[in-house]
Amino acid sequence: MKLFHLSDLHIGKRVNEYPMLEDQRHILKEILRFAEAERPDAVLLSGDLYDKPVPSAEAVRCMDWFLSELQALGGTVLAISGNHDSAERIAFGARLMAESRVFVSPVYSGRLRRVTLTDAFGEVDFYLLPFLKPAAVRPFFPEEKIESYTEALRLVVERALREESSGQQRRRVLLAHQFVTGAARSESEEISVGGMDNVDAAVFSAFDYVALGHIHSPQNIGSPRIRYCGTPLKYSFSEAGQEKSITVVELGALPGEETVVRSAAGKTAGVVGPGEASDPRGNRRAELKIRTLPLGPLHDMRELRGSYMELTARDYYSGINREDYIHVTLTDEEDIPNAVDKLRTIYHNLMKLDYDNCRTRSNQEISADAEAERKSPLTLFAEFYEKQNNAKLDAEERRLMESLIASVWEEEAEL
Repeated sequence: MKLFHLSDLHIGKRVNEYPMLEDQRHILKEILRFAEAERPDAVLLSGDLYDKPVPSAEAVRCMDWFLSELQALGGTVLAISGNHDSAERIAFGARLMAESRVFVSPVYSGRLRRVTLTDAFGEVDFYLLPFLKPAAVRPFFPEEKIESYTEALRLVVERALREESSGQQRRRVLLAHQFVTGAARSESEEISVGGMDNVDAAVFSAFDYVALGHIHSPQNIGSPRIRYCGTPLKYSFSEAGQEKSITVVELGALPGEETVVRSAAGKTAGVVGPGEASDPRGNRRAELKIRTLPLGPLHDMRELRGSYMELTARDYYSGINREDYIHVTLTDEEDIPNAVDKLRTIYHNLMKLDYDNCRTRSNQEISADAEAERKSPLTLFAEFYEKQNNAKLDAEERRLMESLIASVWEEEAEL
């Protein structure tokens, strides 16, 4: 079974106050061209379809067009809500859309939606897990003490697997939108307090493939079976060096069995041998192949560094696409009057201008604001405590602070 794994479309997003909708339409057309050529059996959209819980009318029209075009190609579309989405709005019309083979995650009510598709090797169960916080899970497990994201997601997944209709093991694919421990973040992501949103990858060990969203950089977590496909577009200059892509997943047979492959006419087309061996835990795993299809943006993101005279020399910029989104760092010791306006006569989509010189480096040393924003509340408190008491937090004090911070974060999220 061939799958396209996509996530974090963020339709309607603005980057440095630049609207990205035109760029998003362009990249969605690229995706549709690949879908027409590759004909995946299903397209997986792993959350953050929109950039805001209440998207603009233009963003909704764009998404409506994209889903309609995907559906017209004849495959199945499976989508979940992310932390930027409104789960209720994403779920609107779900039963009607299912008739057109567009399946979306409902608001979590104690059960996960499961969609079963069939290929030459048999059935594949797809589980649609919308973005969840522990507060959304607790009401459905009143007998459990749920304090972490890992505990919440473990209970949700275990209940879903217990409710499988057949005792026979089938291939399983999970769509999820969470921060799995070990993933590398980008600046364009929404960061939760102190890593409190971490989910242990072991929660997902029962699945043949986990199609993750939430992290904007494409990456595997431990193995190709647990993967972030990344955004189809660059949404921050921290992603300037990345190549954005579609992740193509080809799911084969479970190991230990010979599987008869039949043609569309029902005749035997061949026999496929066992898939991959079982994992270290003894779970059977379907054969898996991963590849990527590169996506070309309408405007790339590019970082330029040098003096004003260097960056405005024709020999320098003649080989650069001056319609790209640009971040310029000037190294001049003196500020250039009207530098932004002057540079935009050459670099038409200049998004950001910084200086790196003796003055700015001195200012950076004086101000710790930027560094503080990257630290967790627990780290900041521990540093404050050590300065005040000339001693570090002990293990019990650290556990107490972790519990208090988690409690405050949950209460804030529920408001």
